Amino acid sequence: MFFHRQELQHAATPDKPDAVYARKLQEVLGGQYGEITVALQYQFQAWNMHIPGKYRDLVFGIGAEEMGHVEMLAVMIAQLLEKAPLGITEEAVQNDPTVAAVVGGTDIQHGIVAGAGARPVDSMGNPWMGSFVTASGNLLADFQANANAEMQGRVQVARLYHMTDDHGVRDLLAFLLARDTMHQNQWLAAAAELREEGIEDLPVPSNFPLGKEDRDVAYQYINFSDGQAAAEGSWASGPTPDGKGEFTYVPEPQAGVPMPPPTHPDARFYGTTELPNTVEKLAGRAQDALHKE
Repeated sequence: MFFHRQELQHAATPDKPDAVYARKLQEVLGGQYGEITVALQYQFQAWNMHIPGKYRDLVFGIGAEEMGHVEMLAVMIAQLLEKAPLGITEEAVQNDPTVAAVVGGTDIQHGIVAGAGARPVDSMGNPWMGSFVTASGNLLADFQANANAEMQGRVQVARLYHMTDDHGVRDLLAFLLARDTMHQNQWLAAAAELREEGIEDLPVPSNFPLGKEDRDVAYQYINFSDGQAAAEGSWASGPTPDGKGEFTYVPEPQAGVPMPPPTHPDARFYGTTELPNTVEKLAGRAQDALHKE
């Protein structure tokens, strides 16, 4: 059950309208690492979770908070657009108001489609996509993905902070930055706790039999670059994070194996092959006659 309370977790009121900045702020609302993504990512992870208890409650709780962050950003964007011009600008570089809006850096669809409101899109107007959501059912994999999402999102919010001098906007961003700090630490702590409790471990998935993988190359850093400095890293020598091996460094790849010959799919896929076109036509007709579908 969802219940909406008409109040915000934190103030979301700009000092003044700014249609250009509203477009920029759309990135952390509807972009790949925006609040819509993390809100639905955490909800789907909780809905799909196979165990009850603290981890499920954690994910449900943070998912609900992130939905509130979606609302705060949408409200902020709407206020930034509240007094946006209809498109006719004084001393515009183009007489056409639509072109003037593009040159000015605003999102035309903020006005035409949303009536001076927020949209589920990124800063370039690309629609939010469900494919941004990671919900694999493996908690260690998902919690690491969540930490990455919070890190990427915090990077973007930090950049946006320096793109405005509006105190009201900065106040909201400062709050979101702090919550991202918490969420990064939270997901890393939860991932570590999963390992400590033996629920999941590295390499993910840890219950896949290691004997079924090619263990000879499992911990090799194979250098596919002409740079040599990677050999100095902890990933090139010493114990592996999963505690199951030792890193080794291979300065260059071994010789490969021959490339298989080109494939020859059904002639009715109409791909171009080295066979004469008449042969391909005859092959297609023969397969039709034999009812090979």
